Amino acid sequence: MNHTVGMSINHAQRERAELCDLFDRVGPDAATLCEGWTTRDLAAHLVVRERRPDAALGILAAPFERHGEKVRLRAAARPWDQLVQQVRSGPPTLSLFGIPAIDRAANTMEYFIHHEDVRRAVPDWTPRALDPAFEDELWNVVRRMSKLMVRSAPSGVTLAPPTSGPVVAHKGEPMVRVVGAAGELALFVYGRQGHSQVELEGPADAVRALRDASFGI
Repeated sequence: MNHTVGMSINHAQRERAELCDLFDRVGPDAATLCEGWTTRDLAAHLVVRERRPDAALGILAAPFERHGEKVRLRAAARPWDQLVQQVRSGPPTLSLFGIPAIDRAANTMEYFIHHEDVRRAVPDWTPRALDPAFEDELWNVVRRMSKLMVRSAPSGVTLAPPTSGPVVAHKGEPMVRVVGAAGELALFVYGRQGHSQVELEGPADAVRALRDASFGI
């Protein structure tokens, strides 16, 4: 289903603003779903990703990982309010991330996932009600990226949102069907299986293995 209402909203920018508001509320030492990272670590990652392309390569390529981590740790050492303000203000003028189309394509999922990384790292978290246009945007990314994200899945994976036809993200037997809203499916394929509200349909052993699998780029 394709919703047109709300498509003028830049969901990447909205998620960025809401995440920064949350950073302000919880402070630099709050837990996240990113293993070993506090909110300070996460904020530094977001700054480096947009402002230091040389260091951001470490996110994708192992040979650059050491350099990227050094730069991220230097960023994390800045005063918390300055760090949050750098995330909030967005990429520098000449950054590719500043181009609206690239911002939507590269940052909508990034900021949604990391917003939830902070929201869902506490025991009493509850899911947000996402507007249909945002769900559509997230689902479009999931459809494009899911084969890459779950390529190491120990079984077949079919993703089944309520508003669109199912997508086979990974071929294999047995096949596990993952049912949930687009945002929840996004969290699942981006490695947050234990904090995504989805239903898994398939053999019990395959379901357990899929929940414990390591997903990501």
